Amino acid sequence: MPVMNIKNFSFTYAGVDKPSIRNINLPILKNKITALIGPSGCGKSTLLRSLNRIHDLYPGNKYEGVIELLDFETNKYENILEIKKENEFIKLRQKVGMIFQKPTPFPMSIFDNVAYGLKIAGIKNKTEVENRVEEALKGAALWNEVSDRLNKPAGGLSGGQQQRLCIARAVAVKPEVLLFDEPTSALDPISTGAIEELIVELRKDVSIAIVTHNMQQASRISDFTAFMYMGDLIEYDKTEVIFLNPKEKQTEDYITGRFG
Repeated sequence: MPVMNIKNFSFTYAGVDKPSIRNINLPILKNKITALIGPSGCGKSTLLRSLNRIHDLYPGNKYEGVIELLDFETNKYENILEIKKENEFIKLRQKVGMIFQKPTPFPMSIFDNVAYGLKIAGIKNKTEVENRVEEALKGAALWNEVSDRLNKPAGGLSGGQQQRLCIARAVAVKPEVLLFDEPTSALDPISTGAIEELIVELRKDVSIAIVTHNMQQASRISDFTAFMYMGDLIEYDKTEVIFLNPKEKQTEDYITGRFG
């Protein structure tokens, strides 16, 4: 069952004549990991960032088509491209969280980083905030490493720990979807392995879309893979089909390293 449905979606950056991505049709399935792969500049990150309207932080960008998000309470889909009010954007980004390529901890304590989104969501009860912070840090496999220094600055953590803290911050508000934009490209192999394990574990609770340049990573952790090239979605299928028996020659050429 799709938690998000992308239908005939195109996106054009401000001041540019041609769309960067064109006529994309793609489901993000519930409790599955969907990998977006393709060469640099093919539109993967542009598509990912459209899924929680983060492009709206910069004026003049243009959306066309429909991106539906399932409302779990009503069991109906809502078109997130119709959102216009600031409070609706806040709610959307609580439901659809994002983890960036470079860890982005806030310049505050480890505890306050995770509690930040909870306070924006209106959770004021101190015990509930403390419990949710602990739960999120455990969910991000970070609690055992930081439980004795929650009031220390987050900037003192290693790169891998900072990225897991950013994941904890996103998980704390109990999102429905998590978007990962090359979350391990700045990390060492050990930290990369830890983040990959964490993403697979998180799939039990959230639906995940991940942009990755790392083909082995996509084949290791994703359930479904979408191959994009020059703004178009070339092929989407189960990951094993994309990697072992792709239908399109362009997909096969990219997977086998003939271009990229």
